[in-house]
Amino acid sequence: MSARRHRRFALACAAMGTVLLTAGASAGSAPVWSLLPMPAVVKPAGAGMVDIRAGAGVAVRGTSDAATAAVVDNFVRRVASVRGLGLRRVAKGEPAAVTFDVRPDAAVVGEEGYAIAVDGQGIVVTARTARGAFYGSVTAWQLLTQPGWTRGAVAHVPYGTIEDHPRFAWRALLLDSSRHYQSADEIKRLIDWMSLDKLNVLVWHITDDQGWRLPVPAYPELSTKGACRAAVGNDSEVSGARSKPYCKVYTAAEIGDIVRYAAERYVEIVPEIDLPGHSQAAIAAYPWLGVTGRRPPVWTDWGVSPWLLNPNAKTLRFVDDVMDEAMRLFPSRHISIGGDEADKQQWNASPEINAQMKALKLADMDELQGWFMQQVASYLVEHGRTPVGWDDEVAAGGALPKSQVVMSWHGDHDERVALAALRQGHDVVMTPQESLYFDHLQSGNPDEWAGPPPEVTLRQAYDTRVVPPGAIAEEAKHIVGVQAGLWSEQMLTFAHMQHAAFPRIAALAELGWSSPDTHDWNGFLARLPADIGRYRALGIAAADSAFAPTFEVSQEPGGAFRAALANQVRAGDIRYTTDGTEPGATSTVYTQPLTLPAGSIVRAATFAPDGGALSAVRSMALDEATLWSRDGATLETCSGEPPSRLQGAAPAHGPSPVYAVEIGNACWMWPAATMQGAQRVVVAAEKLPWRYGDEARGAVVRASDGVDDAVEIHANRCDGPRVATLPLGHASSAAGPVRRQARLATPVAADVRALCVFATGDPRQGQWAIGKLSFLK
Repeated sequence: MSARRHRRFALACAAMGTVLLTAGASAGSAPVWSLLPMPAVVKPAGAGMVDIRAGAGVAVRGTSDAATAAVVDNFVRRVASVRGLGLRRVAKGEPAAVTFDVRPDAAVVGEEGYAIAVDGQGIVVTARTARGAFYGSVTAWQLLTQPGWTRGAVAHVPYGTIEDHPRFAWRALLLDSSRHYQSADEIKRLIDWMSLDKLNVLVWHITDDQGWRLPVPAYPELSTKGACRAAVGNDSEVSGARSKPYCKVYTAAEIGDIVRYAAERYVEIVPEIDLPGHSQAAIAAYPWLGVTGRRPPVWTDWGVSPWLLNPNAKTLRFVDDVMDEAMRLFPSRHISIGGDEADKQQWNASPEINAQMKALKLADMDELQGWFMQQVASYLVEHGRTPVGWDDEVAAGGALPKSQVVMSWHGDHDERVALAALRQGHDVVMTPQESLYFDHLQSGNPDEWAGPPPEVTLRQAYDTRVVPPGAIAEEAKHIVGVQAGLWSEQMLTFAHMQHAAFPRIAALAELGWSSPDTHDWNGFLARLPADIGRYRALGIAAADSAFAPTFEVSQEPGGAFRAALANQVRAGDIRYTTDGTEPGATSTVYTQPLTLPAGSIVRAATFAPDGGALSAVRSMALDEATLWSRDGATLETCSGEPPSRLQGAAPAHGPSPVYAVEIGNACWMWPAATMQGAQRVVVAAEKLPWRYGDEARGAVVRASDGVDDAVEIHANRCDGPRVATLPLGHASSAAGPVRRQARLATPVAADVRALCVFATGDPRQGQWAIGKLSFLK
């Protein structure tokens, strides 16, 4: 699941922290309740307050089973660890500030529904089941962590009522542990955090071309060979050395622990064993699973591998054995069998496979894939499980097994593929790559982390279309949920995973849980700062890309400089300093472009009305060097295609550099380049290992005048007059950045309005990336 990604301040400060109200409620008289995802019905009382102090009691009424007790204990621990209020369980009849009333006949909607009343009796959470009580406990915790809260201080909760239940049954994250592995403890932390945004499914992508992570005792070489790949590129930072393979596999005990931990938080773990493509690691372990009989290496590239499983009886017995083990380890009623991105070149070239296709009276290899997947799906159905898989066969005009839940990632053309799957009678999970693939870039900021294009901004995630145009009401009923993808080709670490998921997960939560009647971007933005504060208190390293200040710098007549500041969502208070100090919650609020003398340094950060930081500090020097320099991320690609951001080699100290580059085409444009009189140029660049799989077909090779690769700079067009050539020498891939400088043959003339910058050589022998380009007098 990777090549798919390559194909293809106006809000008033007074609005921040307010709650989106249901019809009939008055924003002017309502107390502030900042809740996310937005509950179905919120009715503030307009007067009255409950004070929750340390030592306050928590009681349980109605059903007092072990599951409900675990929910309440979890709530008490969370309030203590995050809010700093030590609550205590009390017996029935004793005074309680928070009460959980769990009864099968409770007047709430469904098993996940709950109600909350805040009045003179304290906070009362009502639910039919422990599951509903859990989601009520999350909202109660949010009531105790409203904007401006202080750890350990009394929580003041305004009177009112909440009635709530989810829109969709499937509210999911997909976690890719094949490309890069996360420890069992890290996965448990992610499960804990996602459950607090009321997500309830983790699709665990545990096998792929780059590694088989599922233990199957009957096939031990899946763990000894299929789980190990050569440490190419940044993988050596995880394995420990380039000579040390990247070997990772989960134990059955670890899986069991993760499944139990998730169940306590009402998260279903759905394993994904991808078939018949994305199977190179399995074939590397057992070559007879493939078509050619040869043993490939476990793949070190990204993209779509041509190594498919052989769709014969022996392979199907292997698949049945794997499914048996998956069903033993995972109690989920759902098992994902993949079915995506099956490059059939090996099948097409095989006389044996062609003969099988004809014997089955099938028209083409797509139909053969459909036949194979039907065998797997039927086996799962016979064993009481529901198969789940991707929509690729529907996109190709074919049909999937009737019993299959379809995860639809083809979001283009008004969700035509999802609509086709609905009309075939499938339940559908909406997971469009265009807005819900969270490994994608969040911004074009120079300091954005590594990830594939195109950008998936916070707003794009929130605006995801969950009902395809043209779907009638009866068809729309078969949309069972939404899902975001955390594909890990470029996410080496759990810190990167957190950056990718948070806070976009808040947008996903609102899509999956909240009623469409409450869907409102400005209301979401108003409530988001409180959630960001909770993330921070939980220790989540959330991205600040949506709120990060950006700078547009220009020179004014007379030598002064103009700096215009903004952020992606155009919300929050951008506060700045120019005296060398760090901006804080009381620093000057930016309201209009600044005009400052040359040499000034502007430091800026974004804050919520309660003073909470929404971004880290960014700074910009206002001088000629800034105007005459460009970070690679601020250059455009020559083709106009959005660039990937690729991570460079880790330095001895500090973070790894990240480069913006179109894979296979090391060419950039600097439009509106105005550096008349410049006489020297400095380039920082790095040669990255080629590991981009099927992107090799589109690679652009540029001839060099010399033996080695070089950076060439041309005026106005890529075939325009050459401004400079900077030989790059014999740099090797992943050796780290190099710095080259050259004197221009002649100073930059006044008629130079743009620059084309490209690296010569074959990118498949090493992908050059520009870190920074600077001109000097």
